[in-house]
Amino acid sequence: MIVGAGAAGLLAARELARAGKRVILLEARDRCGGRIETLSEAEFGYAAEGGPEFVHGAAHHTRALMDEAGLSLTVSRGTAWHAENGVLSLDERATPHAAEFRAALTALQDDVPVAEFLARQFGDPAYAELRRSVTRMVEGYDAADPKRASTFALREEWMARGTSRQGRIAEGYGALIAFLVGECRRHGAAVHLGAAVTAIETGRREVTVRCRDGRAFAADGAVLTVPLPLLRSIALPEAAKPIAEAALADIGFGNVVKILLRFSSRWWANHAGQDLSDMSFLFSAAAVPTWWTQHPEPHPVLTGWLAGPRANAVAGLAENDVIEYALGSLAQNFAVEPAWLKAMLVAARAIDWGLDPFARGAYSYATPNTRQVLARAERSHARLWFSGEAFYGGPEMGTVEAAFASGWHAAQAILSAHE
Repeated sequence: MIVGAGAAGLLAARELARAGKRVILLEARDRCGGRIETLSEAEFGYAAEGGPEFVHGAAHHTRALMDEAGLSLTVSRGTAWHAENGVLSLDERATPHAAEFRAALTALQDDVPVAEFLARQFGDPAYAELRRSVTRMVEGYDAADPKRASTFALREEWMARGTSRQGRIAEGYGALIAFLVGECRRHGAAVHLGAAVTAIETGRREVTVRCRDGRAFAADGAVLTVPLPLLRSIALPEAAKPIAEAALADIGFGNVVKILLRFSSRWWANHAGQDLSDMSFLFSAAAVPTWWTQHPEPHPVLTGWLAGPRANAVAGLAENDVIEYALGSLAQNFAVEPAWLKAMLVAARAIDWGLDPFARGAYSYATPNTRQVLARAERSHARLWFSGEAFYGGPEMGTVEAAFASGWHAAQAILSAHE
């Protein structure tokens, strides 16, 4: 039994089903994919992503699945720009005091939150820009609270950055999900949508999973792959409760609000006499600090990104209000009127994952206590396995690759236990 048909659940189900196991896959939504949500091409002119968009780093599982599915990677390239007071310039700023920062990271013996590490090691006013740079990265890239985020995890992420180029699946992550769903069904897995799980019970020989609508399913064991906050809404066996409670307390989970704006043209490509035709990213200190284009693809879409504590700024706002908020921030960057931008707007979406009842946030991050939780969660607890991106302990935590890796490892653990 697999609870949750996101990336982890689908890969675990595929691996178990093609090994000859009878698999039941339960998904609360009316679609598979979880936090992967590829939008209609009719809306944005291509397979736009409401959730995860990039393939980060080596991503071995992701790239292997793409090869199986016959999908292609569009490598990200282009220039990064910085906006300040309406003035745009190439973002060629190196992290200040980078060598000292790396040395301090390497020398650190005991894990502490990032904010504490920065205050202790780089509290002098001379390091103010370094502190801002690292904080922006932790909040923006990891969707994490620096007061909770693990410095060891930051070190692992920082040091593990290799030569693999970041890119996008040209056909969209949704195509990869569709491939996995097809694989699951081809190998005999039963996929049940609209099956919101509320309880998991263990008897002497089987596990019973109960759904909100009254349905119940029995199996030899279960793999629980729901997003971390949803552990609060599922009644678990006594043996599994301590792991769920520890995970909720000691694994961070951040939110993301993603804003997609489709315009009638790529108006920024030649703006105020500047050639921004190959712009990939735009950074600033504005309310929405990060924007990116679809370069090298020519789609006239700008994507805004509010992550971690910054996402709280729009908490509770209606979608239209978030779009207005984003337009105002973008207008500030380019020193234009919001009405001018709005007149060119063709389509817009603001997706707040914190409001999604089956996600309640975007993705996880490590705290100083996360490693201990993951070590305890690796084995079965009353024939129940925990899986998903929150239960992956490598440098790609919080990514789709982490979910795939976790699902694969859960399936291998089950198959090994039944050899």
